[in-house]
Amino acid sequence: MTQLHDLRLRLLVQQESEQIANSQPTDLDLSIVQARCKFWLALLAEAHEDQATDAERRGDTEQAMGWFADSMRLRDVIQVVTTIEIPFPDSGDKEESDDGFSEDPPLAA
Repeated sequence: MTQLHDLRLRLLVQQESEQIANSQPTDLDLSIVQARCKFWLALLAEAHEDQATDAERRGDTEQAMGWFADSMRLRDVIQVVTTIEIPFPDSGDKEESDDGFSEDPPLAA
C-alpha cells in the first residue's frame, strides 16, 4: 500500500510540475509555484493525518505516531514555504544595484 501511495504522489508531483511549466513557458512566476506548493503540502499533511487516525482506530499505535509525526513535519514545511520571500519582477521604476537586483527588500508572500 505504501508503494502505491508513493507512486501516486510522484505522479501528482510530476503532473503539477508539467502544468506549472506549461502555464509559464517563458516567465516562471515564483509566487504561483509557492502557492501550489502550499496547496499540495496541505493535502499531503491532511492525508497523513487521515492515515494516523486510521492506524489509531486499528490499534496500531506505532504506525499512528509515525503518520502523525510526518503530518507535523509537513505542517512545519508549510510554515517554511509560507515565510519564503518571493521578489516581485522589477517594474522598471526602481533603482537597481550593480548586480541587477532591486534595492528594495522582497515582499513576504
